[in-house]
Amino acid sequence: MDRLTSAVSTADAPTDVSFRDAVEADADALVALIDSAYRGDSSRVGWTTEADLLQGPRTDAEGVREVMRAPDSRLLAVERDGAIIACCQLEHRGAHGYFGMFAVSPGLQGAGLGKAVLAEAERTARTAWGVREMHMTVISLRLDLIAWYERRGYRRTGRMSPFPYGEERFGIPQRADLQFELLVKPLV
Repeated sequence: MDRLTSAVSTADAPTDVSFRDAVEADADALVALIDSAYRGDSSRVGWTTEADLLQGPRTDAEGVREVMRAPDSRLLAVERDGAIIACCQLEHRGAHGYFGMFAVSPGLQGAGLGKAVLAEAERTARTAWGVREMHMTVISLRLDLIAWYERRGYRRTGRMSPFPYGEERFGIPQRADLQFELLVKPLV
């Protein structure tokens, strides 16, 4: 598969960003971005924080590298002026694509960048792999985030999967009722 490097083409997207496939040298910057968007005080600047649900890291450099190395997987890096400001994982899973590891720098949230990243991810999965559906999992307690995805055409399935309790690599749960819900969107 060709590696991606493109300018944003989504109608309401910021025009000063570019998308490319992340490389291993990006791992530390990506970990910092992902953790800043979801964990600790820095995440509270944006609206995607999980700081009240989970403490500790959301990922680590090896986890990011695993995504980059996995067959049928890619990690998109979004850059502005040479700095990575957003990212997402795409994975080809047979008849559908999987969207994950999505992060937008907290200070840039709420300005349309997340919508642009999601649209580019959907376009990429559709054109690169011919998939007609995108899947993702979201912590079921994240109702504001789920509502954001619903406004972009994703639907809740009610299909739950367990949170990986005991695997501190993904964070330290602050609640005993964490689980993931599958969200699905047709890519037509």
